[in-house]
Amino acid sequence: MKKNGIKAALTKETPFFMIAPALIWQVLFFCVPFAIIVYLSFVKSSVGLVNPQVSLFYYLSLFDFSYMKIIARSLIFAIANTFFCLMFAYPVAYFLARKIKRFKNVFLFFLILPFWINMLVQIYAWFFILERNGLINTFLLKIGIINSPLHLANNMGTVLFVMIYCYMPFMIMPLYTALEKINERLIESSYDLGANGWQTFKNITLPLSLPGIKTGCFLVFVPSFGEFVIPALMGGSKNMFVGSLITHYFLVAQDANQGAAFTCFSGAILLSVIVLGNWYFSKKINVVRG
Repeated sequence: MKKNGIKAALTKETPFFMIAPALIWQVLFFCVPFAIIVYLSFVKSSVGLVNPQVSLFYYLSLFDFSYMKIIARSLIFAIANTFFCLMFAYPVAYFLARKIKRFKNVFLFFLILPFWINMLVQIYAWFFILERNGLINTFLLKIGIINSPLHLANNMGTVLFVMIYCYMPFMIMPLYTALEKINERLIESSYDLGANGWQTFKNITLPLSLPGIKTGCFLVFVPSFGEFVIPALMGGSKNMFVGSLITHYFLVAQDANQGAAFTCFSGAILLSVIVLGNWYFSKKINVVRG
């Protein structure tokens, strides 16, 4: 009886034991480091952590135009990246979900293929393509279209272009999932009632794909805001971004306190934008669901 009781208890708690490794991982590699970052942002000490004093010194120093400019630049690039990814990804996702009947798995395979390659390798590939002596300039010089190499790398346009390339799959997949779930009978009913293609898309397809748009926008916007590899490799050192400045404080300047304060401050701004965006999308989705 006792063994049966223990076995029944263990069986009942199986879901907990299944999720325990992920929970431990989350606590050790997210919650604990995050708590340390928050602690460092409020501590002021002259020598390491000797005689620490709680202070808002590092936060008050962030209310400067240079910091606000960096955060604004990162927000603008994250919004622009999200917008262009949505504009380019939606037709691709629509084509895959609604138009392709045969070889769909083949197209999906090519869609997820970039995930097999490290993002750093992809960025370096674009650097060698766009640099002064890269593939594009070499080809244009050889066929005589240009007389001197074009300045394709180390500018903000290139940074945005590579960001769009790298984050496009993160937008396509949620959109594809949402579009594929749309009941074909709704589309047919819209046409039967006299609606044309644009009216059907505007009133049926687009509203029903809002959950996918919401997920895709968040998947692209959040990492884009803190991106530092692409700006560092493709933008040079001309313009600083949030991720670049955080990296500078922790790895170069060795100023963990200031870096922690800037991390928390920029993270709070990011969280505010996410909450606002979530409220907007939830409102639209609730209207669609009636």
